[in-house]
Amino acid sequence: MTSRRVLAPRIDFTELRRELGLPTGFSAAAVEEAEVAAKLSFDDRPDRTDLPFVTIDPPTSKDLDQALLLRRRDGGGYRVWYAIADVAAFVTPGGALEAETRERGQTVYLPDGKVPLHPQVLSEGAASLLPGADRPAVLWTIDLDAEGVTTAVTVERARVRSRAQLHYEQVQHDVDAGTAHESVALLPEVGKLLVERGLQRGAVDLPLPEQEVEPDGDGWRLTLRAPVPVEEYNAQISLLTGMAAARVMLDGKVGLLRTMPAPPDDVVDRLRLAARALRVPWPDGASPGQVIAVLDPAQPRAAAFLDQAGEMLRGAGYTAFDGAEPEQPLHAAVAAPYAHVTAPLRRLADRYVTEVCLALFSGAEVPVWAREALPKLPEVMRRTDRVAGAAERGAVDLTEAVLLAGRVGEEFDAAVLDVEPKGDRGTIALDEPPVRARCVGEALPLGERIRVRLAEADPARRRVRFDRVQLEA
Repeated sequence: MTSRRVLAPRIDFTELRRELGLPTGFSAAAVEEAEVAAKLSFDDRPDRTDLPFVTIDPPTSKDLDQALLLRRRDGGGYRVWYAIADVAAFVTPGGALEAETRERGQTVYLPDGKVPLHPQVLSEGAASLLPGADRPAVLWTIDLDAEGVTTAVTVERARVRSRAQLHYEQVQHDVDAGTAHESVALLPEVGKLLVERGLQRGAVDLPLPEQEVEPDGDGWRLTLRAPVPVEEYNAQISLLTGMAAARVMLDGKVGLLRTMPAPPDDVVDRLRLAARALRVPWPDGASPGQVIAVLDPAQPRAAAFLDQAGEMLRGAGYTAFDGAEPEQPLHAAVAAPYAHVTAPLRRLADRYVTEVCLALFSGAEVPVWAREALPKLPEVMRRTDRVAGAAERGAVDLTEAVLLAGRVGEEFDAAVLDVEPKGDRGTIALDEPPVRARCVGEALPLGERIRVRLAEADPARRRVRFDRVQLEA
């Protein structure tokens, strides 16, 4: 599937920001702390600026959390170097900045600007792994054998320097052309190995196209964008590091995991029934993740099946533990213990998890400020996850309503993604423009194309609704 874009007129997201209670700035004390911290020197750190790291992010990003380097090892296998922004080096425990970041929890993204977790002087400056600048980092070194099995892990503080800021489409183009940057030339090879190992474990990845709202002159674009393969491969490196962090903490019996319970048997049974109804092949012995991995989300039946599969991935949260392993340490979608550790500029939990891992790996005591924060973090992250999700969905809903406001009564082609139990209400995806919305109509056929008529497009309520058009026999 290629990207699809539709221009929407000028949109004001102010009411959405107000509704969600998003902060408009940082306190003077937090800003002062950040500005002082931005001037710190880290010349006394172990120097790993010889390693030619690169970052892979959206082209306009400046809050760069991760830098990557892949090499083949003598004798077989691979070495992964993953440098993560060392945010804790800039945030004083017990200070005004730490208190404010605990309240924010994570960066919230809106089309007209983000609400950052940290002041810009850090998040897009001194702490960001921008190219050409020496930066303090937490360096994970992970060795893999030829099958992608982790054989060794180290984690340490260091000073690093990124050589280039790459973006996904650029890397994919270069990979396809055989001209990939030497630091990430092995990314497809390693990424595919890690994907296959995940499928063997029972991991599940939903390759759903993303609805995004992007600026376009005086207006906005509503974009449906399918991820390119290198995005999944890059995500696999983050998952690899998160699993390594989880293992360090489980062995040390203290930490914070990102967890998700296994789906109930009846949910998987319903998914099997949906596969049969949608004529999605489910080979004997195949896991849900293996079934999903071969689907093309651009096909209506596959898209409907993926929407149904989302029911399996419910209940994600954070689990803190200290003194004993948690009863349920697994993340069902990863099919392994896993921790958030690779995005500390944008997500609060990662900063504390990183400190726990550094201490445990070196045999030191976990800092009191980090240990005492662990049991409080699950609620902070749950609350702010909800806000971030509402911001993302609210922005898309508003854009869809504005885009369609003058077209009530028009008819469109759509695919049915989900149907409620009575069969007369569900969710559809328009072929053009790229809109997902509620639909009302008798006997909605899951995974089939239908004709719909726009019944409501209300920007004030951020609501769009369609009615099914019953074609004459």
